[in-house]
Amino acid sequence: MADVLIVMLPALILTAVLWAMVTALKPRNFGISDAERYQRELAVKSQAHYSAQVQAAVAARAKIEATTRPSQNSAQQSQQADHARSALLAHSAATFAGARPGHQDTLLAFGQLSPQLFLELQSMARSGHKIKATRMLQQATHSDHKTAKNYVERL
Repeated sequence: MADVLIVMLPALILTAVLWAMVTALKPRNFGISDAERYQRELAVKSQAHYSAQVQAAVAARAKIEATTRPSQNSAQQSQQADHARSALLAHSAATFAGARPGHQDTLLAFGQLSPQLFLELQSMARSGHKIKATRMLQQATHSDHKTAKNYVERL
């Protein structure tokens, strides 16, 4: 029995050392873990969901535009919008004509300020009278305070 132990013990130790060497030198599995795989699947699903929402929103917008704009010709649509804008601005300029005798043409046909009013606003803004310039612009164009203030700030 002692002879068997003397032969078996070194064989077992040699086997254990060989197994440890093979395990240590075996190439590692650098694949993705389950958590990484789950995150990637989740990202793909999220991207698909987002693209579906975008497509639904685009379809809804197209449907709304189709009902509000019966014309299929985009050039005709833009021309109609330009005419409507010009008519509205001309009407508002005619309305403002009686209100301020010094600025009878405050808005030109394309929504621009008259050069006289523009220069007056610019000189007031540069001299530090931005509040007065904002009030004058509001009265001349009937715009809201925020729009007039932003315009005067840019002068």
